[in-house]
Amino acid sequence: MAELNSSPQNGGGKHKRKKINARVDLTAMVDLAFLLITFFIMTTTLAKPKAMDLTMPDKTGIDTGLPVPASRTLTVVLGKNNKVMYFLGELQKPIIAPLVTDFSANGIRKAIIETNKKVHGSSGKSMIVLVKPSDKSQYSNLVSTLDELAITGIQLYAIVDIAPADVDALKQKGI
Repeated sequence: MAELNSSPQNGGGKHKRKKINARVDLTAMVDLAFLLITFFIMTTTLAKPKAMDLTMPDKTGIDTGLPVPASRTLTVVLGKNNKVMYFLGELQKPIIAPLVTDFSANGIRKAIIETNKKVHGSSGKSMIVLVKPSDKSQYSNLVSTLDELAITGIQLYAIVDIAPADVDALKQKGI
């Protein structure tokens, strides 16, 4: 790495101060620098941000929505303690009565898959999911619900405000 030459400069006579020629070999340092640069370039290009696309409605106030058939609408109401209530149809006249489940593999995912099969079998069209987070629910529950919708392949879903009747149903179920 480093090389020191300490040979005298004069052929003889008086001893003068010896000049030391110091030469430092920087090859290893350059190799290390290029390795670090390569490492940081590779890791920054491989780390892509993970985000889910979410389309929000216009805030113009113009209602351009079409009526949603209740027979194809699964309502998912997020409650407290990582619990979720779901029902098919309207709350007053449900096709599938309100049931409480959790976010496990046998929970909301299984309910979405089975309900989607039932709706597709009866109407031949895809299911529409309305997600209604309550004041007691956690943000992670909403994200988990959106992930489950993406996993199960549901194309039509919306995040809507919770109705007072849904809040009352949550209270009756204890969530």
